[in-house]
Amino acid sequence: MEKQEKQKIEALLSEYQKSLNTSDSKLAQSLYTKDGIFMPTEAPSGIGADGILKSYEYVFSQIQLNIEFFVEEIEVEGNMAFAVTSSKGTALIHATGDTIPEANRELFVFEKVDGKWKIARYMFNKTEPKG
Repeated sequence: MEKQEKQKIEALLSEYQKSLNTSDSKLAQSLYTKDGIFMPTEAPSGIGADGILKSYEYVFSQIQLNIEFFVEEIEVEGNMAFAVTSSKGTALIHATGDTIPEANRELFVFEKVDGKWKIARYMFNKTEPKG
């Protein structure tokens, strides 16, 4: 049972990666709980569905990501779970046209809502110094 739940969470993370690489704010938003919180580096938190959408719209207005997630740990306890991941790739900075390396470590907290895993909290920070 736990293995199946971890696979569902991995599928959710794959869908989240797709939302980032396609700059799809609405897809990203749909992967969160209604009261979810997105905590991006060096930016205000997006709280609740509207706040999350606005945060992703802002992020995607600044950069175009091309990254891949690497799952390091997933733990499931009832209707809650967490994952520790890392990501690596590039980010195109819209303002300058520069493409720079992008690498982060991430912490996801998930909640099972109506039988489906959703992101309840998400925080990340850089793992390599800025250019």
